[in-house]
Amino acid sequence: MSDTYALAGQLGRLLLARGEMVTTAESCTGGLIAGAITDIAGSSSWFGRGYVTYANDAKIAMLDVPAVFIDTLGAVSEPVVAAMVQGAMMQAEAQWGVAVSGVAGPGGGSAEKPVGTVWFAWGTPFGIETERKLFAGDRAAVRAQTVLHALGRLVQLIEETE
Repeated sequence: MSDTYALAGQLGRLLLARGEMVTTAESCTGGLIAGAITDIAGSSSWFGRGYVTYANDAKIAMLDVPAVFIDTLGAVSEPVVAAMVQGAMMQAEAQWGVAVSGVAGPGGGSAEKPVGTVWFAWGTPFGIETERKLFAGDRAAVRAQTVLHALGRLVQLIEETE
């Protein structure tokens, strides 16, 4: 059993016990977090929808991310992921959420945001937590590490509120 599958299963058990829902807002992972969640049989009881907003205009149109955040700070930034998770949670009427935006590579990096840079935001009933990580490896490795970290921290946050 993979770590991703185990974490998604744990997430499901926690949310099911609480009668709560989760949503995802993904850019660099292109739906891999939602895919991990929906690998779990019965996940429709605690996951109603996720958003793949790969393009900047999708972030703005689907999740109400202010265009000024993207224009001034770029899509891979703390304010953008915070707005992404907030928008997803509002649209999905979910108590929990996770959003990711990053530079998975192999191109697209810069001095300020090298390949492997990923911003995370976790939405909770108590507010939003953000974090920036720098992952090593190729595109697949960066995306896989992003999924694991997104799910792992989400599980921790839920467990901390029990």
